[in-house]
Amino acid sequence: MCQDKDKATINARLKAIKHVALDMDGTIYKGGTLFPFTIGALRTLKDMNIRYSFLTNNPSKSTQEYLQHLRAIGIPAMPDEVYTSGQATIDYLQVHHPEMKRLFILGTPGMIAQFEEAGFISTADSPDDKPDAVVVAFDTSLVYPRLCRAAWWVAEKRPYIATNPDKVCPTDKPTILVDCGSICAAIAQATGRNPDIVIGKPAPRMLDGIMQRYSLRPDEIAMVGDRIYTDVAMAKNTQALGVLVLTGEACPEDVEKSTVKPDIVVNDLSGFCEMLKI
Repeated sequence: MCQDKDKATINARLKAIKHVALDMDGTIYKGGTLFPFTIGALRTLKDMNIRYSFLTNNPSKSTQEYLQHLRAIGIPAMPDEVYTSGQATIDYLQVHHPEMKRLFILGTPGMIAQFEEAGFISTADSPDDKPDAVVVAFDTSLVYPRLCRAAWWVAEKRPYIATNPDKVCPTDKPTILVDCGSICAAIAQATGRNPDIVIGKPAPRMLDGIMQRYSLRPDEIAMVGDRIYTDVAMAKNTQALGVLVLTGEACPEDVEKSTVKPDIVVNDLSGFCEMLKI
């Protein structure tokens, strides 16, 4: 369904789309399970000569790990088709704070390795190894002493960057995956301080990177995802088309309650691809 009052406006916007930015977990798969419609939907986009990129606020895997994961579940992808909030954080630091080289990183070994490959130094869990900044991410390898060390440096007024605001990560398992936003909430309770900047969705930086890479205007890109407060909000912040799918976190009741309204709400990605055919 279209949230816009003018259906003709939505149709015109659909005709302008040249690139689809796809959220990953909750949109093309859930946990380790590929949705049955995903391969067909991607094929439809290719048949229409519409490019797509995979975006994720989840920095717990490196680009290569995501490529391996995608290929393992049947989605062939190239390195330039994957953009994580971890990569966006690296880009942000290199452009805006090139002086910050030494980082205390609360993240997975794969993410830390990606930062080190980009030229950063990962500081030790020691009060004597002072970082230039603290980076907090969705850390599935989280251990209590490192959480305490991150809080210590935050309390010591080190620059504080979060990779993404997500409270939980979608999963097909009977558990709750506590994400970066919830880890930052724990640090805030302990220190009274929130991140100085949050890099991932809904900030526009991830879509900006795609638009720069492919020389796109905001009206030529659609952001498709399962979360209103990240995926749809980023589309709104970038003036791109915001498409909400109901295969992940959000439900119709969330749309009614939210002050941020998607341009389009569909059951799944295949439904949006059918709309693009008009």
